[in-house]
Amino acid sequence: MNATQDFDGLCALVTGGASGIGAAVATLLLARGARVAVLDRETDGAPHGTLALRADVTDDAAVRDAVDRAAGELGGLHTLVSNAGVGSIGTVEDNTDEEWARVLDVNVLGMVRTARHALPHLRRSAAARPGAVSITHTCSVAATAGLPQRALYSASKGAVLSLTLAMAADHVREGIRVNCVNPGTADTPWVGRLLGQAEDPVAERAALEARQPLGRLVLADEVAAAVAYLAGPGAASVTGTALAVDGGMQGLRLRPAAG
Repeated sequence: MNATQDFDGLCALVTGGASGIGAAVATLLLARGARVAVLDRETDGAPHGTLALRADVTDDAAVRDAVDRAAGELGGLHTLVSNAGVGSIGTVEDNTDEEWARVLDVNVLGMVRTARHALPHLRRSAAARPGAVSITHTCSVAATAGLPQRALYSASKGAVLSLTLAMAADHVREGIRVNCVNPGTADTPWVGRLLGQAEDPVAERAALEARQPLGRLVLADEVAAAVAYLAGPGAASVTGTALAVDGGMQGLRLRPAAG
């Protein structure tokens, strides 16, 4: 099989798939042969050729209905990419209990709800296509590196990392692989909205670029390529893995550039 069509015959669901990283993932999976459904609160930006399903990941009944519809209309479900998420800025003194509840509800429980309803469909697919069934979470470098002004966001992504490992252990013998991708700061509309909250958005963007050793923000297409690897049949022996796409932010410690 042509490697560029390695998702031929596979059905994928991408949450948060109408913009940013999710839209890039959906577009790439389509290009590589998958049938793709997108679940999002607003679906206007869903890539052409996807099945656009409007649902909020904080609404369990809506998620259940969307997942079941995706599996029914696509003809099954082999790949779940759980990407929907929200950001938050501040220290532990800055975010209210209500904000903590909201972010954890989206970033952690949203993944739990989606997986809960996808698993029966994934199990059926695993019996027919060994090695081709997977769940991939969008985590973050914030799960593994201490970042300033990101206490709530980091806590939510730390939970996603632990959830990924636990789910990988729970479902490996069912033929369902579970991994996550850990982007650095990505150049997406979501990050653009966070920058818009800064006192000096230009200076904040420059600081975000400088803290990644490559000296630039990560591109959504670069994260999508990592997701496609983890979700694809070529990664049939990869489970319980966190793949960093962060411009070297987590692992590299460079000396300051010479002045």
